[in-house]
Amino acid sequence: MRPAPTILHLDMDAFFAAAEQAAKPSLRGKPVVVGGLGPRGVVATASYEARRFGVHSAMPMAQARRLAPNAAYLVPRFSLYRAVSDQVMELLRRLSPLVEPLSLDEAFVDLEAGGAAGDAVTARATGERLRGDILAATGLTGSVGLAGSKMLAKIASEQAKPDGLVLIEPGTERELLGPMSVRILPGVGPATGEHLRRAGMTTVADLAEAGEDELVRLLGKAHGVSLYRMALGYDDRPVVAERDAKSVSVEDTFDVDLHDRVRVRVEVERLADRCVRRLRGAGRSGRTVVLKVRRYDFSTLTRSETLRGPTDDPAVVREAAARLLDAVDTTGGVRLLGVGVTGLADYTQEDLFAQAAAEEEARTGGGTEADEVAPGPAEPAHSVPGPDASAGHESAGPEERRWMAGQDVRHAEFGAGWVQGSGLGRVTVRFEEPGSAPGRVRTFRTDDPALEPADPLPLVPGAPEVRSA
Repeated sequence: MRPAPTILHLDMDAFFAAAEQAAKPSLRGKPVVVGGLGPRGVVATASYEARRFGVHSAMPMAQARRLAPNAAYLVPRFSLYRAVSDQVMELLRRLSPLVEPLSLDEAFVDLEAGGAAGDAVTARATGERLRGDILAATGLTGSVGLAGSKMLAKIASEQAKPDGLVLIEPGTERELLGPMSVRILPGVGPATGEHLRRAGMTTVADLAEAGEDELVRLLGKAHGVSLYRMALGYDDRPVVAERDAKSVSVEDTFDVDLHDRVRVRVEVERLADRCVRRLRGAGRSGRTVVLKVRRYDFSTLTRSETLRGPTDDPAVVREAAARLLDAVDTTGGVRLLGVGVTGLADYTQEDLFAQAAAEEEARTGGGTEADEVAPGPAEPAHSVPGPDASAGHESAGPEERRWMAGQDVRHAEFGAGWVQGSGLGRVTVRFEEPGSAPGRVRTFRTDDPALEPADPLPLVPGAPEVRSA
């Protein structure tokens, strides 16, 4: 624990939904839900207006629609969110070299390491200045927590929501934590929380009173000791500077199980191309290709193939993913597919691949054995889900032209806008921009040649142009 509140935790407020409201003037002050729009989609983020109806992240989209039928339901636009996140993270790095991003919209900052603050007064001033800088640069608000430890700084930012700042003075930790639920502590999930409840411990004060020996008896030495220290307010975890992503991946959940083997292969190749675009966007290459298949019965298979050297060649990744698919039984249907690349590097060795392929074909007559790896999806760059991973994004056929609610478009005559909805061969577009008044709605044929997909516009004039991944 530090003697001064020099650890800052920033959490952007309803980030995805707030970005959509900033980009779409007609949605400001209205309930907005971002996530997968198919029958298996889930909520990624809900605006505060939507939360009043009980909608929250990770909720099935069908349930959200029942709770808030009049909300705007939009697909995620991760190219926009990443661009805004980059702006926010740059502001944090101006405060300190020790910035630990947790996701696109959340990070810890060690203010002491950067000389930005050494006591409560300067820490509060730094936090308030940061909030103003973020608003000016992005048009969005963030909540700031300041404390002498990461655990308490995160608790403080949660108390500050929305659009506030809370500073916890060192020395007040036990008084603050005492009445809180045990679930507020890191490492206490539903199962541990229920185990503690059965033992008569529901608040942090209950844990402190039980003592270390009792918690060790209930939870084991490592977990028990750690939890007891946190119940007393002790948390010595340092802020760790941004770590390199260990993998890059994308995945799609389908509205209807895929049974056609040819369609499954086409989807795998499409995912491989998207994965490589993200890989190149991060300036990386990778050595191991991973295929994830979730079948109709929810069983999940993960297969991998390690190449002779790192690559960012889409053909190489596509071919490796296809070989891995050949080793997977898709009988009964597929509900999710994912392609990832691990073993990341900053360089490629393209010459090795042709050599490796020739050697492999000469030795075996073609084909590569796929070794099973531990189940679970590879994490995408920036430790954030892809536009279709956590949000349950639905996939279009390879030759279909589909317009998704919230998608950016540009019309040859009417300019920039976004899709409000589509169906029965028609697509409805509202023409407005981040800095404009609420715009007019027009309807077109879905195959109108004057209407094209577009990159998102910056939320604030003068901000860097957004490019889709």
